[in-house]
Amino acid sequence: MPAAAAAQSAEKHRIARKSTFVSIALNAVLMTLQIVIGVFAHSQALVADGVHSLADLVSDFVVLIANRHSGAKPDADHNYGHSRYETVASLFLGALLIAVGVGMLWRAGTRLADLQNIPPVHMSALVVAVLVLVSKESLFRYMLREAQRVRSAMLIANAWHARSDAASSLVVAIGIVGSLAGVRLLDPIAAAIVGFMVARMGWTFGWDALQDLSDRALDDAATADMRALLLSTPGVRDVHELRTRKMGDFALVDAHILVDPLISVSEGHYIAEAARLRVLTDSRVLDALIHVDPENDAVAHPPVDLPTRERVTAEVGAALAPLGMKAAAVNIHYLSTGLDVEVVLPEASSRVLDSDRPRLGGLDLAALKARLGARRLNVLQELGGSTVDTAAKTGANPGAAADRTKAAEPHSAT
Repeated sequence: MPAAAAAQSAEKHRIARKSTFVSIALNAVLMTLQIVIGVFAHSQALVADGVHSLADLVSDFVVLIANRHSGAKPDADHNYGHSRYETVASLFLGALLIAVGVGMLWRAGTRLADLQNIPPVHMSALVVAVLVLVSKESLFRYMLREAQRVRSAMLIANAWHARSDAASSLVVAIGIVGSLAGVRLLDPIAAAIVGFMVARMGWTFGWDALQDLSDRALDDAATADMRALLLSTPGVRDVHELRTRKMGDFALVDAHILVDPLISVSEGHYIAEAARLRVLTDSRVLDALIHVDPENDAVAHPPVDLPTRERVTAEVGAALAPLGMKAAAVNIHYLSTGLDVEVVLPEASSRVLDSDRPRLGGLDLAALKARLGARRLNVLQELGGSTVDTAAKTGANPGAAADRTKAAEPHSAT
């Protein structure tokens, strides 16, 4: 895990433990008051809100468990870590809220069907409802501030869970006021509204978690940031097939970068690693996989019937053997336009007398190019540890170059 992501993860787990323990303590007290006073004051809405607080307690413990396990390091069974434990916890919280909400709706419906037996509500129910309203709204503001600071989707969901509690407590208070005014129907109606709000909030959390578990991508703005980081890397010409997927509160990034098709493998790898490190500077990224392309393979691919390296080197060796020479290196470029081959002759083989230069004239490059099915075939020479193109396409005097190196005449077939 990158250092930035590791630091953020550690801070997120610390904040999660702290805020969740605060929520557990408050919900335990409020739940007891709501259920005990609700039963005493004959307020179904307050009892329903107490059950809601009980669900909050369960969800808080789920958050603690998920927070503990999601911070575990990658292992043989979870190569990318355990961040999705938080997503699973969010899905569980959503399902729990839906179940609680449906239960509240059912209970309110049965009570509405028997209006004659609804007892009057006591004033103490209103006092508790107002106390719960103020407490839950304060808890929501505290938890949301901490969750946004560490950008934790699970903690944000838990914070909004507290806001739904505050909203339901407001509805309960209104229902109790109506019931105290003589409209007893309002108390079970308030309980039904609370049940609907709880179920709807559960559906929202559960659906979002399900989408993340289904490899949902980052939003457009975040994806654009990833693309900009890749394009800012020296040597990267373009980016395509950029894909992201959520991993808890982090994301995995896959991308193809376009580089000069004629550079070495090691240079291409260096550019790819530099691009990867740039992407990992974003604290939202857990890991990145960068694929190097000489061309945009989403548009064009090399022909499938091009000869392998083994065949190319064998053909080149067979062509040079009658001349008593052997290639120092054979560079092959597989492009959508065809096969390009560069044959590098060692310095020792190119130091021949003027009378021996006709030996290279026996090298039929056109025939070799035809046998390989190559688009271009160049022969290069080593010169003092470096390599020069014997075709002398730079405009330099090839005769002067040959005199300085005692090299054979340049050859190329294009």
